[in-house]
Amino acid sequence: MKRYSIGIIKGDGIGPEIVDEAIKVLDAVSVTQGFIISYHEMLLGGAAIDATGVPMPDDTLNGVQKCDSVLFGAIGGPKWDNLERHLRPESGLLGLRKAMGTFANLRPALVYDELVNASSLKADVVKGVDIMVVRELTGGIYFGQPRAIEKDRAYNTMVYTRDEVIRIAKVAFEIAQKRNKRVCSVDKANVLEVSQFWREIVIEVAKDYPDVELTHMYVDNAAMQLIRYPKQFDVILTSNIFGDILSDAASMLSGSIGLLPSASIGSGVGLYEPIHGSAPDIAGQGIANPLATISSASMMLRYALGEVVAADKIDEAIRRALKEGYRTNDIGSYDAKEICSCSDMGDIIANYASK
Repeated sequence: MKRYSIGIIKGDGIGPEIVDEAIKVLDAVSVTQGFIISYHEMLLGGAAIDATGVPMPDDTLNGVQKCDSVLFGAIGGPKWDNLERHLRPESGLLGLRKAMGTFANLRPALVYDELVNASSLKADVVKGVDIMVVRELTGGIYFGQPRAIEKDRAYNTMVYTRDEVIRIAKVAFEIAQKRNKRVCSVDKANVLEVSQFWREIVIEVAKDYPDVELTHMYVDNAAMQLIRYPKQFDVILTSNIFGDILSDAASMLSGSIGLLPSASIGSGVGLYEPIHGSAPDIAGQGIANPLATISSASMMLRYALGEVVAADKIDEAIRRALKEGYRTNDIGSYDAKEICSCSDMGDIIANYASK
């Protein structure tokens, strides 16, 4: 029987409660699909600051390297907002991603038929949307040097190396081969030299994937097209800062960020997490939506562990629960037959996934 070691980082706010529901579902599906998961809990973010004084303890950094994958909840909250930048919860997450070598962020934007009316856009615009945003995660302007705030000016540096662009492009093309075989590379090559460099390298990489159609789009146009006609996209490939913005815009096509997962993958252990934040205003009330975290667990099974059937079972269970009218409070206004607590929704998905 296969055995997997999964790192668990619950984090702050609603993190612990949504991760608990994902574990519940993983346990249910592992029994029926014949594999065993052992969990190893670690600290990150505000919880780590409170316990150890730093947002990313050495025990966490060392622990994740011994795991097959990591499931993460959310970090941050107003309690830690006034700390120095390097001591804030978000610095711990950025540092962890960098140390893990997770250079590719996968952000699906999927509109469920059962929740098509939850989107702020017209149903005929978003029905059938299924986009994967592949964002470069550890390079670009967020990490470029030099950077500084001076008396009369401030500056950042946007830098990409050839190897950084090649490796993220390969991820996008390989994912496209498993989907609808279309990649749209988003840049600002009409203004930025680094984007010209990006586009040239992506065109080179595309030659190794003749079955995948490559197109290019400037980032401002891409933002408009995501709203105008999102179904034109299959896989969007883009840089760190552009991907940060576009993936959030794409996520709202579904109507709720409580629905969508993400993965940060690369050369080593992958990190799987919901796209939403720690929502400290509703923490501990039992009303958080766990679907994004459960979907993140499904992505982990699919991409990190190769347990495709188990992942399919979870995805089908989510669709069934939504089709039957089960909703958490954040999506309760859309064809709900029953409003569920966080724990109740986890129970329902676990039950369906185990069949």
